[in-house]
Amino acid sequence: MERAQAQRPRQGGPRRFGPYRLLTRLDPTGSGFPAVAEQRFIARSADGERTVLVSAPLDGADPGRFLVEADAARRLLVPWTLPVAELSPTPEAPWYASPYLPVLPLPVALAVHGGPLPELTVRALGTALAETLAGAHAAGITHAGVSPASVLLAWDGPRLTCFGAARAAAPDGERRTGLAGLEPGSLAPEAAAGGRPRPPGDIHGLGAVLAYAATGHTVPDSDELPESLRPLIARCLTRDAAARPTAPELLHALPPASAAPAATVLDSAGALLAPGWLPGRVVAAIARQSSEVLAAEVRAPQTSSRT
Repeated sequence: MERAQAQRPRQGGPRRFGPYRLLTRLDPTGSGFPAVAEQRFIARSADGERTVLVSAPLDGADPGRFLVEADAARRLLVPWTLPVAELSPTPEAPWYASPYLPVLPLPVALAVHGGPLPELTVRALGTALAETLAGAHAAGITHAGVSPASVLLAWDGPRLTCFGAARAAAPDGERRTGLAGLEPGSLAPEAAAGGRPRPPGDIHGLGAVLAYAATGHTVPDSDELPESLRPLIARCLTRDAAARPTAPELLHALPPASAAPAATVLDSAGALLAPGWLPGRVVAAIARQSSEVLAAEVRAPQTSSRT
């Protein structure tokens, strides 16, 4: 895998979103990484008081729908998501901001680690995301954006982002294949064909995340997957939406057999995300990002900005 490095915003691109000036990109550019549904940056207010993660739509996405989905994400009160704290006041220059948390996108974590993550990490990650989706689905909400790049890893657990990415990329009824930012292996066949995103599509996306974390590919050969996870991931990725497991099923099936009893009931994810759940290189990279962001200075105002 390519080595992931922090990158400055590109020349000619925006240097500011609302009151925030950009420090660096969160995601690496170039080939070798799964598609990212949004532009994501680490940014800071001009007075230096607030550091945030800022997201903006890709070219071609519906800016109005992007803001609608971001506003809906503010009301998504489930664990292991990145809260939306601020929204652009206008769809002409859309963005949203979340409080800064030192995080690595899942693809970057694999690059830092030097390959697929350990099975215990994959199981902990999947359990946390299943807990998030179980809460959302119980409330009648479909995430519609689960993919490897939508998952950020913090020292204390994952954070699911990119809410509504499929809906912002194209409305229901229009094919979503070949669109920028949508990872083909993560998008459920029914959603790719233009169907309304539904909970089984989120499960397909979660299956792709687990496959990627365990192998480095969203659509791996069966024998690449750890034997103990193979049947479960295969069920998540089946084309038959009705045959996929539910989020509560995954919440009980993913914790390892050695997990404490509490890890299979209500606090399933929290019990698995104790110190050591992430490989050392990933933890070190998260700490390095935190120190670099702390030391970063806000650059002087640029002429090309979005407000």
